[in-house]
Amino acid sequence: MTLKREGWLTYITLIPVVAGVMIASGGEPSFHLFGFIMCVGATAARALKTVLQGVLLSSEAEKLNSMNLLMYMAPVAVAFLLPAAIIMEEDVVGITIALARDDSRILWLLIFNSALAYLVNLTNFLVTKHTSALTLQVLGNAKGAVAVVISILIFRNPVSVTGMLGYTLTVIGVVLYSEAKKRSK
Repeated sequence: MTLKREGWLTYITLIPVVAGVMIASGGEPSFHLFGFIMCVGATAARALKTVLQGVLLSSEAEKLNSMNLLMYMAPVAVAFLLPAAIIMEEDVVGITIALARDDSRILWLLIFNSALAYLVNLTNFLVTKHTSALTLQVLGNAKGAVAVVISILIFRNPVSVTGMLGYTLTVIGVVLYSEAKKRSK
């Protein structure tokens, strides 16, 4: 979209990242085609959002910094996600109010969760501004691999040998990408 070209080594390092994610997806014990299609769609939408935020953050005409971009994007996100949550989650408002009445810590957890979401979005914008949209996407794949390892350790989620090989290949690809970016500077 931005017509920006990366070095050939950068593109080569993306092969193990993509291949690792594909292998890990295929080795998922609870693999479902619809879920996979939705995940691919979400990844494409995230990539588009990242590229657009990179364009907005680097445009001299827009004069946006990370805080300003977050200020404009947050209300749009609320406008889309709040109605979706109310429609898709049965009686989510009633359940939340009931939980808050039973235990006031729920409100503090919601505030803490909101603060973390704010910091994650701000960090994403800062990473995009100071590196590139591609780097943020590669880091997102690394985050997915780390989340799987943590879910295995904490929740004892099942994972196949094929899945572990895929996640390992993804992490190796992320390390190679990082090294390629260092060398290109």
